[in-house]
Amino acid sequence: MSHAVSILVTTSIRPRRAQRLQAEEISRTLGLPYVSRSRESLEALRRKSGAEAVVVVSRNRVGLVFAGREFFFHPGLGKVRIRRIEAGKTDQMIQAMGLKAGDSVLDCTLGLGADALVASHVVGAGGRVVGLEVVPVVAMLVRCGLENYAGGGPPAEAMRRVEVVTADHREYLQALENDSFDVVYFDPMFRVPRHASSAMEPLRPLADARALDPESVGEAVRVARRRVVLKERAGSPEFERLGFRRITGGRYSPVAYGIIAKDGDEA
Repeated sequence: MSHAVSILVTTSIRPRRAQRLQAEEISRTLGLPYVSRSRESLEALRRKSGAEAVVVVSRNRVGLVFAGREFFFHPGLGKVRIRRIEAGKTDQMIQAMGLKAGDSVLDCTLGLGADALVASHVVGAGGRVVGLEVVPVVAMLVRCGLENYAGGGPPAEAMRRVEVVTADHREYLQALENDSFDVVYFDPMFRVPRHASSAMEPLRPLADARALDPESVGEAVRVARRRVVLKERAGSPEFERLGFRRITGGRYSPVAYGIIAKDGDEA
């Protein structure tokens, strides 16, 4: 798995005390080496340490420099989708979830957090969204971003309400009681990548590459009060393999959603 990627933590050049303390705290929390930046370039630091990736704490954000690119939390398409929902347009994920204000959602594959953000906006202050991310450095990037993003766009309240948990959904689901969440959601790394979708693709070496297993789906069905939803490529054999018989999505969309509805789910 991706956890073998070597990572160090540093700051921007001439950091304030707050940035240095935050970098040191991230280093301790994630068990990664902290290296004082001084005036060295990130590439020089990386080469000297032998690290493959660098977490950089700056005044505006916490980013991860990996494979020649910097990754950091940004609402991205989540912002666009929220605007469309506010304009009365249909969001395929929200429709597949049958989501409404006050609902609770367990996002088992948080990734960069866009789906959890949209769900948080829809369920509102009376709802709850918990996002699980198995890769600690990705969970940290998203958590810091949701807590501190100030770039405008999505309501800050929706971002702050997403609960980011660093956990493997396989273990987390097993520890939950029956009917703990209204909706349980999976958006695993596609078995066949969509190269047109570039947001996560460069992070694939860092991601959990294991396929979603039927046992986890079974646990999700137990944990969900209403339904379990799987996002996959349109036409993917994963739907059938995992027992998702009801498929929905936009007519021309490259992705689709599989639904397992519980008895009494009328949405």
